[in-house]
Amino acid sequence: MWNVWWVWLVAGLVLGVLEILAPGYIFLGFAIGAVLTGLLLLVGVLGGNIWLLLVVFAVLSLLAWFALRRSVGVHPHQVKIWTKDINDN
Repeated sequence: MWNVWWVWLVAGLVLGVLEILAPGYIFLGFAIGAVLTGLLLLVGVLGGNIWLLLVVFAVLSLLAWFALRRSVGVHPHQVKIWTKDINDN
C-alpha cells in the first residue's frame, strides 16, 4: 500500500489539514515531505521497499523543515530565553 504514489499525496493532504487546525509549522514539514515522496513515486524515481520510502520521507521532511525555518524564521513576538542575567558576575 505504501508503494502507491497517491497514498503519499493523500497523507500529505491530511497532514496539511492538520497544520491548518494546529498552526505553528508542526505538520507542514511532514506534509511537504509526504507530497514530495508521492511525486517521486509518481515520476518513477523512487521504488522499492517501505524502509527506503520512510528514509526518503524523513530526509525530505527534515529538509522541508529547515527550509521553512529559514524562510519563515522565528516569530517576532516569540519569547526570548535569557541565558545570562545582568546581575551575574
